[in-house]
Amino acid sequence: MTVHRRDFITILGGAAAAWPLAARAQQQALPVIGYLGLSTPEAQASTTAGLRKGLGEVGYVESRNAAIEFLWAESQFERFPALAVDLVRRGVNVIFTSSRSAVRAIMAASATTPVVFIMGEDPVAEGLVPSLNRPGGNVTGISDFSNRLAGKRLGLLRDTVPKGTLFAALVRSSHPNAASDIKDVQAAAHAVGLDLRVLTADNEHEIDMAFATMSQLRVGALFVNIDPFFTERREQLAALAARYTLPAIYPLREFAIAGGLMSYSADRAETARQAGIYVGRILRGEKAASLPVLQSAKFEFLINLKTAKALGLEMPSGVLAIADEVIE
Repeated sequence: MTVHRRDFITILGGAAAAWPLAARAQQQALPVIGYLGLSTPEAQASTTAGLRKGLGEVGYVESRNAAIEFLWAESQFERFPALAVDLVRRGVNVIFTSSRSAVRAIMAASATTPVVFIMGEDPVAEGLVPSLNRPGGNVTGISDFSNRLAGKRLGLLRDTVPKGTLFAALVRSSHPNAASDIKDVQAAAHAVGLDLRVLTADNEHEIDMAFATMSQLRVGALFVNIDPFFTERREQLAALAARYTLPAIYPLREFAIAGGLMSYSADRAETARQAGIYVGRILRGEKAASLPVLQSAKFEFLINLKTAKALGLEMPSGVLAIADEVIE
């Protein structure tokens, strides 16, 4: 068969036009994971990396056979309802989040879109699932109970600064958990025999003012509450603690890496990996209702020895002995 030059050009042009359509169709065919981020990409880098690792373990690689659509609340909890509606409208196959407030927003937006969470609270006590073993609805995930670690953190701080008479706790008053967190940390302080002063800060200036107040009060050590707002400002917090020569314990490893003295928390990357496996299993066809809520079993205690030396602090041998990682 003879193909004339004009016909050949027409055929070639039609094929070229079809290629982008085919590529788009292939891209649209990928399962889509909605990621409703609590804070910012930089602050949640370890969580995102852990999620991708877990997905990879069950055969899903971003941009190859799955897509991830990211939306970030930037620590503004009031944005969750609109962001949740946005993801549901996009028709994502499953949504991952690391916030109790985000889970509530997603549940309000859809009773069918599967949700895999990481959270520090007890999801049963929060009314998100009827039981850990049988979550039943469209929500499951992993609880690391990080909001219940105040007693452990304060105990480590007391052991590090045994002669301290007055400790402080820094809390963001606008955080949805602020009231319960303050109650928990005060109870934990009482249980370990500490005199504790709670200070609040909702912006960078108030953080500066809180440290000035601690200096005036002659605070001996600082407990920083878990909050994405503080995580995003971990370098500022570490710098202020160094300026005021104030030993402090923080709720995530990122703080110790940024120059904070100590951190104690669940291994968030490992927890996110487990969540990634759950997300992948749901993409394969399993139901959230049949996946029991897991509880974190791996916790990590970090000490920044370089910071301890800069503070003129001799870390007790018993505290050093139980550290999972020492930064020198």
